[in-house]
Amino acid sequence: MEIVNTLANALQRTTLHTFADWRVMGEENVPPIGPLIVVANHQSNFDPSLISTSLPRRVRFLAKKEVFKGPVTRWFLNSYGAFPINREGTDVAAYRWALNQLARDQAIVFFPEGSRTKGVMRKAKTGIARIAIKTQAPILPIGITGTAHLGSVTRVFNPTGKIRVTIGTTFTIPYIEGRIDKELLGSITSMIMQRVGVLLPPSNRGPYNLTGSDTPSVPTIPL
Repeated sequence: MEIVNTLANALQRTTLHTFADWRVMGEENVPPIGPLIVVANHQSNFDPSLISTSLPRRVRFLAKKEVFKGPVTRWFLNSYGAFPINREGTDVAAYRWALNQLARDQAIVFFPEGSRTKGVMRKAKTGIARIAIKTQAPILPIGITGTAHLGSVTRVFNPTGKIRVTIGTTFTIPYIEGRIDKELLGSITSMIMQRVGVLLPPSNRGPYNLTGSDTPSVPTIPL
């Protein structure tokens, strides 16, 4: 239901303007149409709402299944654009849902780190690389700062502090034929997350803090 997402984002913008120092940089980098894989670092339960509010197009999410409790909560999350994912192991249903949404030219937000951090990035899971390779959809990196202290989901009603959303430029992963091993998946995942990392202060990048050039390159792919 589009009206649920529209109203929720309007209310969220009001709270952000009222209580926080909120700024979005790089809105012009968001493709207005077509499939889009949005990849961001994850500091707080507030991040999905923040991204939905900050981007100039409708987005959808994968959210941990534990939050889909009760009929009202499930209805709201489904209407808002969320789909439950089991973070323990491989969730085939969530994977197929993501592929289907991208095939329908939707934008989906992923937090490849899998869980919240205290502001410093952690090593990401490789599922994002599989989806990027499979769909060939453009990838939009986003760096979030200032939400690590917003621990509870109830802070959507009272977000405070200096909150920044930095949107990078889109890129794609080259098509790969044949077997894709764990090493290649790890290399591609690292490249994707480095594109997120360069949008953050060096102290927040964790394992994705580049040395030398600040432009991560696509890994060499064997033919």
